[in-house]
Order: sequence, then structure tokens, then C-alpha cells
Amino acid sequence: MYTLFLEDKNVLVVGLGRSGIPTVSTLLSLGAKVTVNDMKRKDALKDILKDLDVDQIELILGEHPTNLSEFHVIVLSPGVPTDLPFIKKAKNMGIMVIGELELAYRLCKGKFIAITGTNGKTTTTALTGEIFKRAQRETYVVGNIGIAAVSKALKASEEAIMVTEVSSFQLESTIAFRPKISAILNITPDHLNRHKTMENYIKAKADVFKNQGEEDYVVLNVDNELAFDLKKDVKANVIPFSRKIALEKGAYVDDGYIVVKDGGQEERICPVEALNIPGKHNLENALAATAISYFAGIDAPVIGDALKSFMGVEHRIEFVDEVKGVRFINDSKGTNPDAAIKAIEAMKTPIVLLAGGMDKGSDFKEFIRAFDGKVKEMILIGETAQKIKKTAEENGFYKCNIVENMEKAVEMAAQVSETGDTVLLSPACASWDMYPSFEVRGKHFKECVKMLRG
Repeated sequence: MYTLFLEDKNVLVVGLGRSGIPTVSTLLSLGAKVTVNDMKRKDALKDILKDLDVDQIELILGEHPTNLSEFHVIVLSPGVPTDLPFIKKAKNMGIMVIGELELAYRLCKGKFIAITGTNGKTTTTALTGEIFKRAQRETYVVGNIGIAAVSKALKASEEAIMVTEVSSFQLESTIAFRPKISAILNITPDHLNRHKTMENYIKAKADVFKNQGEEDYVVLNVDNELAFDLKKDVKANVIPFSRKIALEKGAYVDDGYIVVKDGGQEERICPVEALNIPGKHNLENALAATAISYFAGIDAPVIGDALKSFMGVEHRIEFVDEVKGVRFINDSKGTNPDAAIKAIEAMKTPIVLLAGGMDKGSDFKEFIRAFDGKVKEMILIGETAQKIKKTAEENGFYKCNIVENMEKAVEMAAQVSETGDTVLLSPACASWDMYPSFEVRGKHFKECVKMLRG
């Protein structure tokens, strides 16, 4: 019903971000005539363009296209806002406008598991992928986790499971996307510079289940009011999870064990203390992955073995090194205040906190209040540095230092920390003011820590 016939069709790809190259390559392999549009000019894109056969594509760089009538389909990269004037004009002209996720869905024979939420998406997606692989299912771990879904869409068979991390940006540009299982881990304020209001942001998250029906499943967090309140809009089977209360159905904690219940049958999965990923938020991620996997038909022992062996993901409360009795932790993926709060809560020792970055319109009051005596000093970088410092001082925290870059931040952290402390990079902000991605920021932090050893 939703098959896309692209041979000899004129397709405009907007945005040459992480998903842009595989999108272009896939479209060319299907016989499409591809035009690429990006607001950056050619010299700024030279490292990306070298991975494309520019002789096969048209380029519109440094400006948006004016003649839209020649295009049959427009494919947006996730970073491209859907309310740009030329995008609105294209929709009014009846041109199909979709995102890379929607394109992948229409091209793929396999089933999708879609995992979204403000925080925990990457960890839960990676963990769910490990469970499915351990169960010897054909599994592709894709999406916002770093591998574009479209790059695996044509490779996947009908038996394949596409375990997909999906962001609100990706969901905004879906039309027919219908995962077999979706999950909303939590909702807290984020990306308000793009979505403008919380209502818009919540609606974008809810798009993950908008096309699901009675044969599908939606996994929701009972402990997060905004996420669980969405159950009233769900047509699929709701599978709840909770780390705080016992449930009649779903995944929860009982007597120190992760358990899952379907009807009257309760299965113990593994002890909570057997998890190698620290923090209450990671227990929630494990519960979500358990619920997804169990209701997808994977046996409890397989889920338990995967939970016990999973060591976490890079840039999310990642141990880097211990230098002179001080532990250095990379949580560069803490790109909003709530994520950084969870990282702070997971630490057991006094913290020297490195924070700051691009301003997404976040409020930092709850972030500062979460310090709760654990943060002894904060070192700030990036465009939000003054804003966070002002909020900190208004809330009674005065040990703030602003430095110009990551090198200086790590140097200062090493100077002010003492044996037994933790230096935690958890920025509470996006990276795009200083770095192309949170991954590059995290790698730079790790390089700076390495330099401490000379």
C-alpha cells in the first residue's frame, strides 16, 4: 500500500547530515534522479561530498530551491525543520514530503521496533538490539543511534527486526510509519527552540504510535506522568513498565528482581543488582527493553542473560579513566537538563561537574537543585555558560567557573578535584555551538583526560 516507486522520479534530499549520504546512495540505487540541497556552501561540505558521486546528482547549496514543481518527492534529514517556507509551499503543491525514517519504512520488508523519549533512547535501543541478537533474530540497530535506517532498509528480509531509536525530529516527518512495537520512555522539556511549545513536542513523540492498531504494542513508563498520560490516545495494546510499583501486566521490580507479567504468568528476568549500567534511569531503560523483548516473543532467560552482560553505550555515563584517585566520566550524551540530572543522581562520590553548550531554550533551575550537596564545583563552557551560572547563583550555588574550551575545563577539573572525587562531563545542553555532535564532544573530553597522563 505504501510502496514508493522511485525509478526516474525527481527526488530532492534536504540536508546532508548523518542520514543524508545513505539516503542519497539508496535513492540512486533505486534509479531516482537526485538533487541535494543544503544551506552550507560547497567548501564547507567538501568532507561529506567526497563520499558521494557528485556526477550523478544535482547540487543546490547555500540557498533553498525556488523551482519546486520539478520534484516528485522531498526527503528531509532530521535536522531540517518541517515549517520552513519552501517545505510548506511544497506540501501545498501536493508534493510528497517525508523524512529519512518514513523513506526507510516504505522501502523495508522487516518489522520496526521504535523507541523514543526525551532520555534513555540510545541505551534502551542498544540493549534491546543485544537482546534480539542474543535470541538469534535478524536484527538491525538503527536510527538516531548513529546508523541511518535507510542504509539497512533494502538489506533487511521479511524476518528482520529494525530496532530503531527515533527522535521527535524524525517523527515529525512520518506519514505511514507503523512500528510493530513502539516505546515512549519518558517526556521532559527538550528541543523547545525547535518545537516552540511542550504541546508540540509531546505531539511529535506521540506520532510514534499514531498509525498503530490492535495488533501492535505501545510500551509506556508508568512513572513518568507525561508519557503514561498518552495511553488515552493509543489504539494498540498498552504495555506499562515501572520501577516503583507492581503491575498486573508489564515489566516492574519485585523483591530486587526485574520481573515481567502477562496475564497471570509472572517471570523473573534477573536481579537488579546484576545490571552493569548504573542509576535509576538505567533500571527504567532495562525495564523498557524487557517489556519490548518479552512481548515480541523472546524468552525470559535470553532477556536476563543479555541484561546481565550489557555494559552500556559510549558517551552515556562512560568510565574514561582514573587519574590520581579521581574518576573521569563521559556523559556527553546528557544533552538536556533531565539527562544531566540522571547522571548526577547515578554518581556515588563528590562531583566536579563540566556543563554548558548550545542553548535549546531549556530552564536550568531543576538541574541546579538536583546538585543536592553532591556537586562541589561546576565548570562551564559554551553559549549557555552565563545563563547556567546566573541560574546557579539565583539558586544558592556559587562555585561556578567559566572557561573557554574543553581543554581548560578538564585542566581546571583536575586542579580542583581531590582523591575520591568524580569529574563528570554531563553538559545538560546540545553540542552544536562548539562541536558537530555530542560524540565529537565526548571524544574530545576523553582525549583531554588522556593528556592529563602526559
